[in-house]
Amino acid sequence: MHPGSIALTNIGQLVTNDPARGDLLGVVADAVVVIEDGVVVWAGERTEMPDAFDAVDCEGRAVLPGFVDPHTHAAFAGDRSDEFARRLRGESYEQIMASGGGIQSTVAATRRASRDELIHLTTNRLLRMRGSGATTVEIKSGYGLDGEHELMLLEVAAVAGAAAGVDVVPTFLGAHTTPPEFTGDADGYVDYLIEQVLPECAPHARFCDVFCDEGVFTVDQARRVLVAGKAHGLVPRLHANQLARSGGVQLAAEVGAISADHLDHLEDDDIELVRAAGIVAVMLPGVAFSLRLPQARGRDLWDAGVPVALGTDCNPGTSNVETMPFVVALACLEMGLSPEQAVWSATRGGALALGLEDRGWLGPGAVGDLVILNDPSYVHLAYRPDAPHVAGVIKRGVRRDALSPGRQ
Repeated sequence: MHPGSIALTNIGQLVTNDPARGDLLGVVADAVVVIEDGVVVWAGERTEMPDAFDAVDCEGRAVLPGFVDPHTHAAFAGDRSDEFARRLRGESYEQIMASGGGIQSTVAATRRASRDELIHLTTNRLLRMRGSGATTVEIKSGYGLDGEHELMLLEVAAVAGAAAGVDVVPTFLGAHTTPPEFTGDADGYVDYLIEQVLPECAPHARFCDVFCDEGVFTVDQARRVLVAGKAHGLVPRLHANQLARSGGVQLAAEVGAISADHLDHLEDDDIELVRAAGIVAVMLPGVAFSLRLPQARGRDLWDAGVPVALGTDCNPGTSNVETMPFVVALACLEMGLSPEQAVWSATRGGALALGLEDRGWLGPGAVGDLVILNDPSYVHLAYRPDAPHVAGVIKRGVRRDALSPGRQ
């Protein structure tokens, strides 16, 4: 037997995300999954399974592909619970940012932290994410905002991912906001990013992202960063239309972005543009939940034929959410997705948002990443949003303890 060789048997309900099986999730009852050398070699009915070994009896539980979280800011130091309380007392996110809070307070805390402290904090977050079923997690830089710290955050993300047993997909987000040393000179900061920071950071990232929105970076500034990122081999993606209908959707289509994320302010023609451009819409329902704002039009995007992904947007200020099962519940109960749409978006949709064809589904050739639920059906993710849903996690064919460390 090779490492990463395992058979999951007695699966009550298997989500394959194989549309050839007749429905969106390609559900198979009384199923078996066989993984060899970390790759799925069989996923289907028990009666047709090949000979296997090292069987894990799932005892009638539901099994899903590992969750793929396509949007997080999980590498950071500091705490913004005081801002959370201020919002609950009536202050807006924009007011808090104007008073020196928001992203700037996390930048200050992250710059003060040592590399080892950042690795420790990020590793523990990823362990908790893995314990809730996430097997692939995108992590952005963006809390350093200078060459030294942006590079450090990308390196920290890679080290933490290896330590936690999670595949980390790195994104350069130097254009998250303008740092204090460039106050009032966003154009100068963009010059600095393009000329000095991107060349050092690009080899450590897969994507280039920009917070293109009202009061942050303009369409022209964002375009400059994304075009420069493409010149360094980075695939563009965007924080778009979160705070206002700011032109981010149009820019995403123009530069060929793989995803447009947030999308809280959309008109029907924006939705059609996203669809026509083949952009994945990354929905982050934890943000509206935390900020007590209306949810984005996730169901309208889905109904228009746009591929939808779900992510936690794990960050210390606007979405202090780490668990994908809770995001699935929010997408159903607050955003209006069906359980089937939400589960697909949290697995296959997230993989498409990261350009990962080998995960988010279960069949021969897929990465052997699976979540064993404590439940008989995936519907329980939304039906019982406060339940401990994850019984076990399989990462590249290796069993992982679903337990995770406490919050820090």
